[in-house]
Amino acid sequence: MTLPRTPSFRLEGKRALVTGASSGIGLGAAVALAEAGADVVAVARTLGPLSALCSAMAERGLRARPQTLDITDLEATAALVADLGPFDILVNSAGLARHSPALATTPEDYDAVTDLNVRAAYFLTRAVAQGLIAAGKPGSLINISSQMGHVGGIDRAVYCATKHALEGMTKSMAIEWGPQGIRVNTLCPTFIRTPLAEQTLAIPERRKWIEDKIKLGRVGEIEDIMGPVVFLASDASALMTGSSLIIDGGWTAD
Repeated sequence: MTLPRTPSFRLEGKRALVTGASSGIGLGAAVALAEAGADVVAVARTLGPLSALCSAMAERGLRARPQTLDITDLEATAALVADLGPFDILVNSAGLARHSPALATTPEDYDAVTDLNVRAAYFLTRAVAQGLIAAGKPGSLINISSQMGHVGGIDRAVYCATKHALEGMTKSMAIEWGPQGIRVNTLCPTFIRTPLAEQTLAIPERRKWIEDKIKLGRVGEIEDIMGPVVFLASDASALMTGSSLIIDGGWTAD
């Protein structure tokens, strides 16, 4: 009998672009991909935190290069991807939240959140796909969405709108680029303990709402997304595209 073999989770020989890499989920993704063997280009707007990250990773023998970029600058983003690509893996973790009741939403907040969470994500993902198609290479493109891309939330009308849009964008791109072997998926965390999430977790009634909704009874940690990111990036998920990997402790189960 010939037994099947588990596809590899290893990423040696792969080049990965991780945005929003200076903190939180993006930082965890950069470390996880490098631990799996990938060469990582870590992107954020400011150099200091990126340099600290890449230095810490180098001390552990992990390969990462810091690169400053504001991905809402579409021309600069396209130029960077063309210059440093093609990238086998994209993890788009750059994101913004400005929570308020819908009746209090300002046009300025709406524009800032949608410009980064939807517009910039769209053209970044397209740029990486263009590079792969030109090189005749397959790839795995991962957009960090949210459980809020599947449900609604208190004071989160704009944020939820952007994450629902990201889910639809990802599905359509997956259909379009599937014939080229380019997979496009989302990873959808619940509240993960990051500097951004701490703004909400610091409010007692909001924290209670969160803990009541998460069936496993705890807020997520950065480590909770690291394995799923490697899974989506690797051959272990070779038949997954246009899908959402929901890491929410059971929030969306009911």
